[in-house]
Amino acid sequence: MTVVTRFAPSPTGPLHLGHAFSAITAHDLARARDGTFILRFDDIDRERSKPAYERMALEDLAWLGLTWPEPVLRQHTSAPHLDAALGRLSDLGLTYPCSCTRADIAAAAGAPQEGVPTHGPDGRIYPGTCRGRPMAEATPDDAIRFDMAKALDAAAPLPGWIETGPERPGTYPLSRDAMLRDIGDVVIRRRGGGAAYHLSVVVDDTRQGITHVTRGLDLMDTTPIHVLLAHLLGAPIPAYYHHRLIRDETGKRLAKRDDARAIRRYRDEGATPDDIRRMVGLPPRGPEGP
Repeated sequence: MTVVTRFAPSPTGPLHLGHAFSAITAHDLARARDGTFILRFDDIDRERSKPAYERMALEDLAWLGLTWPEPVLRQHTSAPHLDAALGRLSDLGLTYPCSCTRADIAAAAGAPQEGVPTHGPDGRIYPGTCRGRPMAEATPDDAIRFDMAKALDAAAPLPGWIETGPERPGTYPLSRDAMLRDIGDVVIRRRGGGAAYHLSVVVDDTRQGITHVTRGLDLMDTTPIHVLLAHLLGAPIPAYYHHRLIRDETGKRLAKRDDARAIRRYRDEGATPDDIRRMVGLPPRGPEGP
């Protein structure tokens, strides 16, 4: 099997050391197996995505010595494929429109029961207020939610995934009880018709033939959602490689606001690509490159 990995940053700010680590990890994994590394821009947030940040990312990644095939896919161009995937899930009876605001969800959730999680990968776990509304009632102001209980029933026997990363390697079967308790009915289309992360990442990974999804451990909790969506859409389930996170001196995960650790700033201060690799705990490039 040809290994295909990807790095899919959002062009909403400068890339930092955490991005460098993730991109290099995906790139080196593919190159070590004579595979392909793909760059994709997760620009579905059209308000915050900026061409200037996209140009900066292209320059910084090329400076690090990474290469990828052209053209680069921009996720906002995937609307027809996302609509088709949403339509398939709706035809299976696995979606419903939701008009709830965050305040509505917080109020409906009420007082948490002891030992019952209140938050999942998408924030507060949805209490099911709009569950059962038919899709025929959907308006542009509604979000579209994934009915987790019905989806799990439709997917039985449940699939799983292979985790190949060094942090938590193993085989992970999906658990109905855990997904209902810890995840719930996630949003797969936002208000106004914009694709939500869970559906867009599955659709684009499938379109691009990604065999190994390489990303941070902070996203491992979303993997059951993506595996279930891929299975229901008839798509192959990739292997996953969740890597460690790059943190600051206080132990906090780096974010876009960490301009002090931006790749561009280190470049301007005279750092080399190998300096960046050392900063994130990776070996220097060999004489032929990564």
